[in-house]
Amino acid sequence: MAFGLSWWAVHRYDWVGPLVANGLRSVVGVSAVAHLEDFVYSVEDHYNRLARGSEAPKSYWAVPAAPTAAAVAVAVPVPSASTGAPAEPIFRPADPGPALKSWSAPGDGVWVPIVDPRRPSERPYMYKTLLHPDKERGWAEVFVVAVDLKHVTLHVVPGTQEPKADNPAGDKLERPAVIPQSEDEELLAAFNGGFMTEHGGYGMKLDGVTIVSPKPKACTVAVYPDESVRIAPWTELAPDEPSMLWFRQAPECMVHGNKLHPGILWSSGNRKWGATLDGETVIRRSGIGLNAPRDVLYVAITNHTNARVLAEGMRHAGAVDVAQLDVNWSYPKFVLFEPKEAGGPRKAVALASGFEFSEDEYIRKRSRRDFFYLVRKPAAAAH
Repeated sequence: MAFGLSWWAVHRYDWVGPLVANGLRSVVGVSAVAHLEDFVYSVEDHYNRLARGSEAPKSYWAVPAAPTAAAVAVAVPVPSASTGAPAEPIFRPADPGPALKSWSAPGDGVWVPIVDPRRPSERPYMYKTLLHPDKERGWAEVFVVAVDLKHVTLHVVPGTQEPKADNPAGDKLERPAVIPQSEDEELLAAFNGGFMTEHGGYGMKLDGVTIVSPKPKACTVAVYPDESVRIAPWTELAPDEPSMLWFRQAPECMVHGNKLHPGILWSSGNRKWGATLDGETVIRRSGIGLNAPRDVLYVAITNHTNARVLAEGMRHAGAVDVAQLDVNWSYPKFVLFEPKEAGGPRKAVALASGFEFSEDEYIRKRSRRDFFYLVRKPAAAAH
């Protein structure tokens, strides 16, 4: 009875999971909790296979039946009235189609525009799609958002508690742990960050302060003064550290140069992408990636996926470099922002139903964990 109540609470309140896990770690140790988590998720997956084995993939939103105006504009740019030169194409990635053609929901792999409710007539800067890359689990879902980096910038915010600093300078860094109010006008979306420091010690640097020292093999998300983004192993990016605006590290790159990490292909026992959890553990995961020209950012949140399903789903969507972010039930989330009412304060809304969040997420509710957010560039600054 107590176990069932705890399981329900963990899946109902986003603060219960961390409270239970951290409490147990302090009593029985990290390794014991890791084995318990693996066991519990294995039981859940076994139950799902029995109870939901024939369940077909499902859709979460309406998908346009025909090419959108944005798609037409990409193919045929309209000449500018003032210069006669072709206008910049409206952003729309090419539809990847279903990850598995024989096992998909209507609209899988079709990019759907995310409209900014404050500017409904403005070009879309983000698109969303849903993929079902696991042929054994119809309920395994990879939600992907594609972001136009020519018109959107990526930022990072440390949480109040994580990542825990490994040096005195990092300890002294102020941590408001919310998106600055100065970003409110251009704010588009936000999503979760990476692992706790105790789960791999992955590095982070912001405002010239190293919060956690970088790890050589870690996959690193880095942003530079020109607002460009790189995702690559630290060994490739380390020479550029002095010029970085910030970086945040994750486990080894799941995909790099459009190639899957060899460990992704291992059948079991690989803990690279779960910290303490096995890479085969079927859980909620999140990831971040880039296309080859590095002008499209991909963000994914998932349900019931192992490491390989997340990696292959993101690569299918268009990412050639992929870093996994946080995992487990409570942490992965992607929220958009819209007014509560005309002229009223902003509120967070979930990308898809079933993910834990609050209306104050990242804007008024201080986050214990680090996170990323996306803002629209002013027109003059877009390139």
